[in-house]
Amino acid sequence: MSKHDSSLSKDQFNLLKAFKKQITNPHSTALAKHVEPKAKTVEQEQEDDLALFQKQMQGVQKMDAGNIAKIDKVGRKKPDAQTLAKRAAAIGPMETDDALLSDTQAMLNPVASQAALSYRIATLQHKVFEDLKAGNLRWFEAVDLHGCTVEEARSAVLQIIQMAKEENQNVIKIVHGKGPEAILKTYVNSWLRQHRDVLAFVSAPEKQGGTGAVLVLLKRAEKNPQFKQ
Repeated sequence: MSKHDSSLSKDQFNLLKAFKKQITNPHSTALAKHVEPKAKTVEQEQEDDLALFQKQMQGVQKMDAGNIAKIDKVGRKKPDAQTLAKRAAAIGPMETDDALLSDTQAMLNPVASQAALSYRIATLQHKVFEDLKAGNLRWFEAVDLHGCTVEEARSAVLQIIQMAKEENQNVIKIVHGKGPEAILKTYVNSWLRQHRDVLAFVSAPEKQGGTGAVLVLLKRAEKNPQFKQ
């Protein structure tokens, strides 16, 4: 059938030509429709992700900082002797109470107001004792006995030692003062010499209280399960 066949119009001829082309290569149209898209570069993917994120964030407003709760760190409050004495009365006898602290030694051996206190067990290393005297060993906690009765002071001393043991700490500071009669100082000197967990004690350096306070070295609580390696 020729292009100039008078029996076909021009439009019919073009349509017939298209049919012939499709019959000759039937998959050409399908292939054209399924051409694999060109792979995107990393930069293009990042740009697309950014555009998508920006689209999703439209209309989102920054939260007012005033709605955020502020949590302040609570500093550790130093225990006072009266509080420790009340705690001792509330919880009842402690482990240290079975090693009774006699007052006889205190009554027989009073110490002077300005006297420097010093005590150590025989097996304690000399260097450790010298570091304690110099104030080089950091103390865990301090208690001030000013204004206490003798019984309040006794309870406070036992409590501060027990607290140190529970925290596996071995240096504490006890402020006994140096009043004219040095009553509490005399009792503290006696009690610490009797306590089974005390390895040494010495009057503090001048900048840490001088003869009005003692630094106490304790045994560490190796048997406490909380501190096993």
